[in-house]
Amino acid sequence: MQPTEVKALLASRLENCDFHVQGEGCDFQVIAVGEVFDGLSPVKRQKLVYGALKDEIASGALHAISIKTYTPAQWQSAPENVG
Repeated sequence: MQPTEVKALLASRLENCDFHVQGEGCDFQVIAVGEVFDGLSPVKRQKLVYGALKDEIASGALHAISIKTYTPAQWQSAPENVG
């Protein structure tokens, strides 16, 4: 899979979020930014993103995924938010 494919899958399954995806093959790093994460524990945030990709993970199309989640307010001061 390509990062653009992973981003498109996430965007179609989790509304009102922005995604920043890097990686190749079946190993990706995902940064998700959205109001949907407001008030959720870190574990629930992770489950939300993993759940959106469960079919691809189950099929083996995606294997290793690291996920970081932010609300828009948190994203403003996140170290990954460069530029």
